Amino acid sequence: MTHTDVRVVLTTAPDEDVAARLARALVSGGHAACVNRVPGVRSTYVWEGEVQEDGEVLLWIKTTAQRVPALTALVEQEHPYDCPAVVALPVTDGSQTYLEWVRGACRGSGDAPSA
Repeated sequence: MTHTDVRVVLTTAPDEDVAARLARALVSGGHAACVNRVPGVRSTYVWEGEVQEDGEVLLWIKTTAQRVPALTALVEQEHPYDCPAVVALPVTDGSQTYLEWVRGACRGSGDAPSA
């Protein structure tokens, strides 16, 4: 197994407008190479002692380990939730061409392939 500095960060948004705004801020700010928005997610969770269920948009964010702290801070600052989920998962392997593109895009260089 190969370890890389690339991360997939997951978060959710309450609707497509918020998801699009977050995605654009993350990519334009160089915090993410790509953000996929997946509508139609149903989330069941406990909040303030009550079980809640809501429709959300999942954001699948490709970035580097070095960008995760700033990415997290931006999501926490711009998100309407009091406690937005931000979970970073390590990418252990993958297409070397794609992984290099993620690294380059997070440094602000290169054109993005279809992600």
